[in-house]
Amino acid sequence: MEFLDVLKIVLIGIIEGITEWLPVSSTGHMMVFENLWEKFGGVFWSDKFSEGFPAVFDYVIQFGAILAVVVVFFKRIFPLGLAASEEGSQIEKRKIVFKKDVLSMWCKVIVACVPALLAIFIDELFDGLNATVETVIIASTLILYGVVFIVIEVFNKNKTPKTQNVAELSYKTAFLIGCFQVLAAIPGTSRSGITIIGALILGVSRTSAAEFTFFLAIPTMVGASGFKILKFILDGGTFAAVEIWALLLGMLVAFVVSMLAIKMLMNFVRKHDFKIFGWYRIALGVILLIIFLIP
Repeated sequence: MEFLDVLKIVLIGIIEGITEWLPVSSTGHMMVFENLWEKFGGVFWSDKFSEGFPAVFDYVIQFGAILAVVVVFFKRIFPLGLAASEEGSQIEKRKIVFKKDVLSMWCKVIVACVPALLAIFIDELFDGLNATVETVIIASTLILYGVVFIVIEVFNKNKTPKTQNVAELSYKTAFLIGCFQVLAAIPGTSRSGITIIGALILGVSRTSAAEFTFFLAIPTMVGASGFKILKFILDGGTFAAVEIWALLLGMLVAFVVSMLAIKMLMNFVRKHDFKIFGWYRIALGVILLIIFLIP
């Protein structure tokens, strides 16, 4: 790869690592970055990359972000642990046990993933759009859900959430949060953003909403990335060496940046609300509409 290709891949990895966990739409930001580059700087993906590779790349580098969640929350999501054996002795014996609370959490995540299957079909509707139409859709959803975030936070001010932690989530609430996640198939919506919005509407605390969103991301993003890879291969695509290196580099950058972004977001939501993200979405959406609609 040439230096410019490496630079662009690193920048996309940084954008993915930061925005995947913030409620601002990572895919939307990556698409906009590529569209802006092509509008002002020429072709984004050089002829070293196949025609179908860009769409796969934007999804597959999410594996790096997923791995960051696994590392940060490993103790919270790994279902096996050690406990003292009932036999007892001077040398304490320990045995492997299943963590019931973790198994319960994963069952709720699976329930929440069921509606997400519809997102596969919705996502197909937005393939092949030109840069202007794609960016206008992204800008519109950025603004729409930015307003929703602000309205929800104003409405919930001084209200005590009904669900204070992930363990208290009911299966019904988990399923309904998963229904909100279907809307993430529309570019610019934000998977984390729409699930957090759904959780807040359903009376879940900000911290628990963010945590459940992280956990829900693992199967959802693995499934979405796997589907994109499978579709790419079934359409006759193959990964050249340069494309494999591009994916590995993008995933590595996304992983490192995600490690920082996840910890920062969790520290932020413990003390602040989500209104700042709402205002950011609105401002970015307006700027994008001006850039792409005004000659």
